[in-house]
Amino acid sequence: MTRILLADDHALVRQGVRLILDAEPDLTVVAEAADGAEAVEAVRAHDVDLVILDIAMPRMTGLQAAREISRRKPGVRLLMLSMYDNEQYFFAALKAGACGYVLKSVADRDLIEACRAAMRGEPFLYPGAVTALIRDYLHRHQHGDPLPDSLLTAREEEIVKLIAEGHSTKAIADTLVISPKTVDRHRSNILAKLGLNDRLDLTRYAIRAGLIEP
Repeated sequence: MTRILLADDHALVRQGVRLILDAEPDLTVVAEAADGAEAVEAVRAHDVDLVILDIAMPRMTGLQAAREISRRKPGVRLLMLSMYDNEQYFFAALKAGACGYVLKSVADRDLIEACRAAMRGEPFLYPGAVTALIRDYLHRHQHGDPLPDSLLTAREEEIVKLIAEGHSTKAIADTLVISPKTVDRHRSNILAKLGLNDRLDLTRYAIRAGLIEP
């Protein structure tokens, strides 16, 4: 029996996905989370084999949570569940440690197969992702260019996300357990790195980078 943690910020989505998974004799949802931070904590509190993460969630995205879970519990398998057929998200998911990427629009068809593939140690990619992967491989082969890493550190991404969600400096400091001065210093560094000017620019960047939903 594969024990699953399901993380999505929409309760109706969790309910629907749980019905799909719990109907299978070899799959069971043992815990749920409403955002990435809750998912990280739930992995510590529950004995799970597989974590299914929505890619866009408040407080901590699925990508951020995947990186943290991979670091803390490298034996746990990760699947990303997304409404976005987007190459940037797909590649970011692979880099974060996910072994599969499932589109919500076809979750009723693909999710069960993706779960079983993950537990066999095999990747699961939707057809568009396979095309993207081949195209990227060919481009890299021709130009010798590796995939660029993010310009921002994981902590800087956390701060960008919280700024874009409208949190104050004090609220961000409280959430991340750092001082307001440290938040301001990170903010200045982020703006300089990205060549941006203000909160509005950071919000646009956060949307493009998949840190928040548009």
